[in-house]
Amino acid sequence: MTKNTSSNRAVVPEAKGALDRFKFEVANELGVPLTDGYNGNLTSKQNGSVGGYMVKKMIEQQERQMSGSSQNEQY
Repeated sequence: MTKNTSSNRAVVPEAKGALDRFKFEVANELGVPLTDGYNGNLTSKQNGSVGGYMVKKMIEQQERQMSGSSQNEQY
């Protein structure tokens, strides 16, 4: 496994565009006026809500995929 020393660098660079689109989609859903570029006018709470909701949605999606493809498996 390759160590990722920067927390702001994608481990899978090909996913960057999809993650950016997802970030703007979530910001729009939450009513956070995220722009492409400088967003220093946003509060920590606004930025944190976008990141937190992104994680929540990714976990929900993964749970759906796992439950649909491994219904007969036991852990």
